[in-house]
Amino acid sequence: MNRPPIFPRLMRRAWHYALFGGVMFLLVVFLLYPIFLTVRGGFYADAATKEGFTFDNLAIALSDPRVLTGLFNSFKIACGTTALAIALALPLALISARFDFPGKKFFSAVVLVPMILPPFVGALGVRALLGRAGSINALFGTEFDVLGEARLMGVILVEALALYPIIFLNATATLANLDPALGEAARNLGAGPIRRFFRITLPLIRPGLFAGATIVFIWSFTELGTPLMFGYNEVTPVQIFNGLKEVENSAKPYVLTAIMLFAAIFLYVLGKFVFGGRGYAMYSKASRAGSESRLPGWRGWAATAAFAAVCFVAILPHLGVVLTSVTVPGQWYRTVLPTEFTGAHYNEALGAADAFNAIVNSLKLAFAAMALDMVLGVVIAYLLVRTQVRGRALLDALCMLPLAVPGLVMAFGFVAMSLRWPFGADGPLGGFASIFAVDPNPVPFLIVAYAVRRLPYIVRSTVAGLEQTSGELEEAAINLGASRLTAIRRIIVPLIAANLIAGGLLVFSFSMLEVSDSLILAQQAGDFPVTKQIWAFMDRLGDGPYIASAMGVWGMALLTTTIFAASVLLGKKLGSIFRV
Repeated sequence: MNRPPIFPRLMRRAWHYALFGGVMFLLVVFLLYPIFLTVRGGFYADAATKEGFTFDNLAIALSDPRVLTGLFNSFKIACGTTALAIALALPLALISARFDFPGKKFFSAVVLVPMILPPFVGALGVRALLGRAGSINALFGTEFDVLGEARLMGVILVEALALYPIIFLNATATLANLDPALGEAARNLGAGPIRRFFRITLPLIRPGLFAGATIVFIWSFTELGTPLMFGYNEVTPVQIFNGLKEVENSAKPYVLTAIMLFAAIFLYVLGKFVFGGRGYAMYSKASRAGSESRLPGWRGWAATAAFAAVCFVAILPHLGVVLTSVTVPGQWYRTVLPTEFTGAHYNEALGAADAFNAIVNSLKLAFAAMALDMVLGVVIAYLLVRTQVRGRALLDALCMLPLAVPGLVMAFGFVAMSLRWPFGADGPLGGFASIFAVDPNPVPFLIVAYAVRRLPYIVRSTVAGLEQTSGELEEAAINLGASRLTAIRRIIVPLIAANLIAGGLLVFSFSMLEVSDSLILAQQAGDFPVTKQIWAFMDRLGDGPYIASAMGVWGMALLTTTIFAASVLLGKKLGSIFRV
């Protein structure tokens, strides 16, 4: 008896909805539930017993001058970082999109270099360059000190130099989609370059520009590692971190985290829907390469000089880290360069038991998170591109949510999750995964936290690849007798392998140097990932900062390889990964 034609379609739809339900379940449990626990933890009437509900905790926190000062300082850091990042990135993006100049291909790659080092590690180099006894003061005879009165400026500088590539990527991707005919029409009507920029270009690229700026703003608003490195404790993220020891019996760390989450959501909505606005449809998308004009003579070299200047300033923190890593302790004091060098710190960074163990831990955690995300990325991309499942827009939004939710919020959510059933002291999974037990095992929480935090990267890159792959190839394989799972494995995955690998590289590299989750979830030395061990070395007298810098250089080398590989594989689509 032949099955009616409708039966295969019903089976296929049932299979799609089963996949959709499974993915949504995972996102609810490991994304929304931790966020809910973080928020709920701030409103318990009795924090010890986790009972009752009250707004008193919020009122007490907001009446505390130290809390308000921390929020205000975090806001100042975010505003300063975003403004400086835009000031650095937007002119470079405009030059890169419109003109050809000597060394353009080289500098288009070098401009991404700051992404290879988190601000947390870059702060090590800036301490050596801009501290009271640092290189800059020795060179110019000044008294600028990022570890003293200029701590706020130091934090803003380090974060802006690390994050401006996100705005550059978004701006160049948006500019590449503009129709050059609009600018040409305005020029024919007599509009000068400045007027064309403010009346034509800026309104058209504003949604993409604010998409990147929103990520930078929220990232810098909630950044924990950089203020910690500078000893700038009057900011909310550091106040939350310092309150971690009270997390089992006090609502204060949770209410501070909830305040930061609400502020981040408010700022995101304000940036996206008020300032960002909606995009504009182009009548045509002419090739940008075809519309580029060659800058002649000194103008071309001026453009090259602009890129070179920004790149030089942006890599100064990296140079500072490298120089610190090869300096004999105490031999870089009030001098432009170290007076004595050594390679012993690299041996310690790889050979010491605690350092080597941290590197092994991070490799295992990052590989596990990458593998988990690559499987989820293929499934989610398939659901978003190849199916008509209702709720796909919600799924896409949830996958991008980790970009807008501060890492501190997610980390505290997993802390709260570890204290509740089925985990906790009396839960059946307490021995499998725990954070504050006598013999803790934070590995499952760290893997899931890394995977959730970096899920947007793999989803965006995989979706981009799948959208460029014809569904007819998959259907042809099925018509020839292959199952849908076989068609995905043998047809789709090989075709999107470049995108999948690029996204996986980003997940792996950023997980290797993840800051917030590592600092909060790993509480014992045997479980420390790389960033937590770097922080531990900073507290070690004598050679501690130098070994920490050497570990930072190893991380820098890893991220250099992965970022450039992802850039080659994804090209201009790399910017879409950092867009909510």
